[in-house]
Amino acid sequence: MRGFSLLEVMVALAIMASVILTVLGAVNYHLTIITNERDSTALTLLARAKMAELELLKNQGQTLPEKSEGTLAPAHPELSWQAEISATDLIVLKKLVVRVWRTGDKREVALERYLTK
Repeated sequence: MRGFSLLEVMVALAIMASVILTVLGAVNYHLTIITNERDSTALTLLARAKMAELELLKNQGQTLPEKSEGTLAPAHPELSWQAEISATDLIVLKKLVVRVWRTGDKREVALERYLTK
């Protein structure tokens, strides 16, 4: 009679289980990386939008406060932002820093830009 012995079947199952566990671990690792990059991209885009909004106000002649903050509600109530303008070594430039972060996991993106007075 031809066929596989119980030992051969057990070895084959053990090899298959180890391969499947390795593949599942790799997939989970890469899904985590993709999720982190997606979140980082979203925070960066929202920070750029807030920075553009502040620059537009400045270009319209409004004086920007040295420090301002808020939330991105109603679209993103879990996200907060903070903008800070500070002096630089050059008299004609000011440094604008915009930070956007998620209050739940403290992930943060900070963008810097130099503005003329």
